[in-house]
Amino acid sequence: MLSKGGEKTQNRQGRGRSNTLEASKPGGEQDRRATTKPAESPNSRWGHKVEPELRKAGSGPKSKWVKVMSQYAELYVGIDVAKRTLEVALSSGELLSVVNDDAGIAELVQDLVKRAPALVVLEATGGYERKVWLALLEAGIPTARVNPRDTHHFAQAHRQLAKTDRLDARGLMLFAAQMRPRPDVAPAAADERLQELVGRRQQLTTMLAAEHNRHQQAISPANRRSIQTVIRFLERQRKALDQAIKKKLSKNAQARELNELLQTAKGVGRVVSATLIARLPELGTLTRRQIAALVGVAPYDRKSGDWDGRSHIFGGRADVRCALYMATLSAVRRDPHLRAFYRRLREQGKAKKVALTACLRKLAITLNAMVKNRTPWSPSCPTLA
Repeated sequence: MLSKGGEKTQNRQGRGRSNTLEASKPGGEQDRRATTKPAESPNSRWGHKVEPELRKAGSGPKSKWVKVMSQYAELYVGIDVAKRTLEVALSSGELLSVVNDDAGIAELVQDLVKRAPALVVLEATGGYERKVWLALLEAGIPTARVNPRDTHHFAQAHRQLAKTDRLDARGLMLFAAQMRPRPDVAPAAADERLQELVGRRQQLTTMLAAEHNRHQQAISPANRRSIQTVIRFLERQRKALDQAIKKKLSKNAQARELNELLQTAKGVGRVVSATLIARLPELGTLTRRQIAALVGVAPYDRKSGDWDGRSHIFGGRADVRCALYMATLSAVRRDPHLRAFYRRLREQGKAKKVALTACLRKLAITLNAMVKNRTPWSPSCPTLA
């Protein structure tokens, strides 16, 4: 059932309280030692002036403060995703709550289809948002799944310090209305299945590495036999997944062509190729700088005044970066141009990891150019800007 609710807010910004996201721009820092007269300053602790977005309902000491409906021309929606519930905030001022299951998601989608919002925004929450995200896209509702880091900084910029599910949903609604991120494209069912297979294979590889480490440290024969049994089981499971991934790629003509194209590059095998197809669908559609940033190998400057700090890579998709790192270790041995580039950096005094990261970036840019031009790897493969 869709349930409506609201938040109690007050115009007294006392100690330990934070401004709501709907409040107007603050006039200054709130300090309990301020000497400004309360009646003249809206920022004082006991100020009597009402925030422009709030209106009073009722009277007396227990009166509530109700938010006035926003004046956005279009409807924007923010959804805060939890394991069991979905808190929904609409720019019309309504707050809804549904259960995060198939029935609740279907009811929410049906309600939003009638309202026809301009944009729905939700955060990536480790997979709990996936069902509602796919359901909204399949229903044709413009939906953007955004990085939680972006919404966190957005809330800080609005001086939102308190944190509840409803406040988070309201913040996502404001993020949608003010930042207006680009809506996502609904993934194909085959792509979803391939992503699940590749993700499961990565999980098995992680578990295998952990079991091998335990086997090295095991002393008693019983423990060693137990670990060896688990290792053999995980290896069989991984082998079965490799066959499933191969079968999935062979059934799709476009994926099969892309798989063959990527494996022409030195160092790129079936595992790296499947990871790129499943986890980096933007490959071939971005510029060299954008693909480097998406993989997480773009250097970011750190300078201020006379201080000149070292540049560092940041963010990106870790699983794609790990797969390309292993491909780079092979490519610097097999690709003569990448090998020469690596040696030149080492001769210039660059650390080994720094040189390998630079080679990784060059490999990612090369693969992006190959896919963009539909050209197999060659020593003079173009790298478009």
